[in-house]
Amino acid sequence: MFESIFSQALLLIGLLLLGLFVWAALSPFETLGWWAGWFGNEIYYDDLPADGLVRTIRPGAKCYVVFLSGIGRVSGQTLSYREKEFLHRLSLALPDAVIMDDIFPYSVNNLALTGQPLFARLWRWALRRKLSGPAMAGNIINIRNVFQLLISADSRYGPIYNQGMAQTIFHGLLRYDYPVDGDIPLFIIGYSAGGQMAVGAATFLDEWIQAPIYVLSLAGVFASDRGLFAAEHVYHFYGTRDKALPLAMIAPRRWPFYATSEWNRAKRQGRISEIELGPMGHTGRGGYLDPRSFLDDGTPYVDKTVAEISRIIKRLTKDSEEQAASDAGA
Repeated sequence: MFESIFSQALLLIGLLLLGLFVWAALSPFETLGWWAGWFGNEIYYDDLPADGLVRTIRPGAKCYVVFLSGIGRVSGQTLSYREKEFLHRLSLALPDAVIMDDIFPYSVNNLALTGQPLFARLWRWALRRKLSGPAMAGNIINIRNVFQLLISADSRYGPIYNQGMAQTIFHGLLRYDYPVDGDIPLFIIGYSAGGQMAVGAATFLDEWIQAPIYVLSLAGVFASDRGLFAAEHVYHFYGTRDKALPLAMIAPRRWPFYATSEWNRAKRQGRISEIELGPMGHTGRGGYLDPRSFLDDGTPYVDKTVAEISRIIKRLTKDSEEQAASDAGA
């Protein structure tokens, strides 16, 4: 009896592993299909109303901020309540910034999972399970988006995926009246897996945008990517209790002995700054965006995160303004 149950359990585990292997092997075809033109050239955007702060066009804006969320997202409109609260507070701290949060970083053309022609029903079911339980069933979304992260970091498929992501961000900026031939700095906040998407897209955005591009990695998981040199600078914010960050070290080119990798060369050249935020975890309760967890001085975690990120953005925006004024007077 026990042997029968054990063998059935092994068979089930084997089938699940086989299914994951097949799924992983097929995941690049979405990107390759887009590159081949099978899905057309359209870039999709959710019709999200401005709330007066986020997604609001501000005449005379001094900087633009693009937020790329973590792996739990299925579209441009499914931010968690903690992410929404973070962006709300960030927009209050940056009254002269245009903040965009309607980019879905796990689709090469910004198409929501729930809007895909073949598997929309599956993703709607997974989203319902993620929101109402069982949570394990909803994790199918996380697995799918992790595969997109791996594609972006892959040396074979990454350039294709990252070009698509850069085009999505570029067209999104145009929707918010960003002057691509001007000198207004662009800040890309990559949260968790969004860090890889931000770094990857920077390579191509640097060719299309005249102003400096900065990557702000909030607990970002990213590989050694050439986008580390395309960005003017990369700021990596981390917490001491974040157990997900070591996952980035799976990438061999992030290892210290790989001296010629983009990551190690960028660090030696001072192009990467690592900033500790405190005893914060990766997500959820006790995470960077949690308003109900507090530092020793009583500061909510989310306010500490907002303060550090807005401090960097304000300083770099001021530096950019001074440099533009100096160039105009030269």
